[in-house]
Amino acid sequence: MTRSRVLLALFALAAAGDLLALASGFPAGHLVAKPLLMPLLAAWAALRGAPRLLVVALLCGWGGDVLLLSDADPAFLAGMASFAAGHVCYLALFARTGRPRAHAALLAPCYAVALIATVALLWSDLPAGLRVPVAVYSTLLTAMAYGASARLGPVAGVGGALFLLSDTLIATGVAEWPQPPRPDLWIMLTYIAAQFLLARGATIHRNAEGGRERERTTSGVPC
Repeated sequence: MTRSRVLLALFALAAAGDLLALASGFPAGHLVAKPLLMPLLAAWAALRGAPRLLVVALLCGWGGDVLLLSDADPAFLAGMASFAAGHVCYLALFARTGRPRAHAALLAPCYAVALIATVALLWSDLPAGLRVPVAVYSTLLTAMAYGASARLGPVAGVGGALFLLSDTLIATGVAEWPQPPRPDLWIMLTYIAAQFLLARGATIHRNAEGGRERERTTSGVPC
């Protein structure tokens, strides 16, 4: 538990340093802090007994983080692929560990409409070579955001929604839509919160499932 708290404190420190660097216009600080975020969060999650797929998803996020430090188009596509692999890991995790919740049927059309509307609105403003990759990636991302809420509950659900918001901000920047002041700050703020809440939600769900299994075992009810 002590090591877990140390790792969480280091993650919070790296997150604060990264956001402060972006807010103050200090790119060197961002280059140092950003690559530290996901390894620290993955190590924290592992010590908390997180499923292996969650740890792999976070490390895929780390790969995307590092690749997106470059402005080159090949690095952007490779970073998108790394994040897409992370979303596949999240989807596999949700399928294995969660059951559809009562609100899942209500959420599905909402996320479907959001996906179709976003891709349709961005399509003509995206570079031609990025249109199909962005559409495919957006589908995976939206499925992940939906699955987080439908399978794991509100904590992971908020994380999935924030991930969707963060990457939508990136896509609107690529499409050269008007951006808020310091868009990188808002992208990283929502992204960091998203990954933490996804990790936290998955560990809460795993611990809750483990507690219910122990109760069934001690009460003599077959699992």
